Amino acid sequence: MLRLAVDSGANAAEVFDLVAAGRAKQECQAQVLSNDERKQAMEWLARAQEYCPIIIRVPGCPMYPLTLQRKQIRPKHFPAEMMRRIPYYERGCAAGMPMGYVMIQCNGEVNPCMLLQVELGNIREQSIISIWHNSPILARLRQRDLLKGECGDCTYKATCSGCRGRAYEETGDMMAADSGCWLVPELANEKKVIQQGGVNP
Repeated sequence: MLRLAVDSGANAAEVFDLVAAGRAKQECQAQVLSNDERKQAMEWLARAQEYCPIIIRVPGCPMYPLTLQRKQIRPKHFPAEMMRRIPYYERGCAAGMPMGYVMIQCNGEVNPCMLLQVELGNIREQSIISIWHNSPILARLRQRDLLKGECGDCTYKATCSGCRGRAYEETGDMMAADSGCWLVPELANEKKVIQQGGVNP
């Protein structure tokens, strides 16, 4: 798929981490990755990014940019600074965030993201600018201090924050912890090693 994107002249490859939202909830449950499979896929993509001549983006997985950073991936074909153009690079889940995005459906309904299908308003009734600036839901999403559970306690809550769509689909609460994160147990183990006076692997 990456080769096809490059050969077709694309300037980026976008590989979605499947979140069981909308029709995918009924039709694609079996294709949702386990946390171990997600980790392996993101590490593979991170290694591929080193030599891939175009940017690889992974919506639905704000842990991917952390993988790039933790593995100190330096692209060979373009300046590393270009990766900061990815909406969630060092900023976490981009749903409704400044430097992020919202989604407008064909009926005019506005959602924070295609994976977080919570209605913010409708552009047939109010302007997108008004929704962007005045939505109480967006105001809540933009406050990382309101994240709950492991996401709220995480070292990376400002730069990752987990996928708000997956949290919402699984719990009904868009500020809940993202169960798709594989970093939480790793971070806990690293913290334990440090507290015991060992060397951080």
